[in-house]
Amino acid sequence: MKKIIALALCLIMAAGLLASCSQQKKNDGKTRIVVSIFPVYDWVRQIVGDKSDSVEVSLLLDNGVDLHSYQPTTDDIAEIADADLLIGVGGESDKWIDEVVPASGNDDLKVVLLLDLLGDRAKEEELVEGMQGEEEEEEEEEGPGYDEHVWLSLKNASFLTEKLAGVLSDVDKERADLYKKNAAAYAAKLDEVDKKYEDAVSAAPVKTILFGDRFPFRYMADDYGLTYYAAFVGCSSESEASFETVAFLAGKVDELGLKHVLQIETSDGAIARTVIESTKTKDQDILTLDSLQNATGADGETYLDVMESNLDVLKKALN
Repeated sequence: MKKIIALALCLIMAAGLLASCSQQKKNDGKTRIVVSIFPVYDWVRQIVGDKSDSVEVSLLLDNGVDLHSYQPTTDDIAEIADADLLIGVGGESDKWIDEVVPASGNDDLKVVLLLDLLGDRAKEEELVEGMQGEEEEEEEEEGPGYDEHVWLSLKNASFLTEKLAGVLSDVDKERADLYKKNAAAYAAKLDEVDKKYEDAVSAAPVKTILFGDRFPFRYMADDYGLTYYAAFVGCSSESEASFETVAFLAGKVDELGLKHVLQIETSDGAIARTVIESTKTKDQDILTLDSLQNATGADGETYLDVMESNLDVLKKALN
């Protein structure tokens, strides 16, 4: 409810701002693309290439806020009002788009959601054995809840890069050939790293990963045939694991002889440590996989840099 109220207030302020400024789209010939999260922003930059004079790509979540808690500011809405294309993920975390786009007054804006582009490749969130569900379920749920963390699959990244090149070509027909050429070159790089993951998992003695945390890596796990256990689903708002969940995870560590418990980059490590303290040997270490949910690229890291680093962590986790 607080999230809805905050969005409503933001929209009211934005409407006043846009009206008072008589906002009109800039007429400088540039194609303006607004992207919600960093991984997709980085893909689009690769597709566009060095075209800063004719194409402007901007990132909405540029201050490290998590995808699941993001609410657009008045500046964000003003930026959307001036855009030709808005690219979001889709799912529950992007419900704000349904309200913000009409409020922006930009009738020419094209909106593209990754879950829509994926089609049948999109996966529903699943509760695996031992995973703790939400304490408060929505009384009325509209259809299945899809796993939004599509960017954590390199196979999805390659597929979506090609799809996005097609979208950009429709929006900016003059540079269509360039976009498709750049997308093909970048997809080849993505496929190369994907092959590294396949080889690493194939050679690993362990095929199970266990998270004392939320688990946004289902697409990755499914890509390489990994079994996983975790405290919560990827989009869960829960932060404290029940005794039953901790006991189950600790029991799995003992049963499978796992040497590592994993967490995501925003974790404080409390659940992972509790799981380890509940095992028989209490000597496992904690490894961190970066889910890129609040990445900004401010340190110069690219999507591929992070996925290569995640591969190094995964190799340790599977040994």
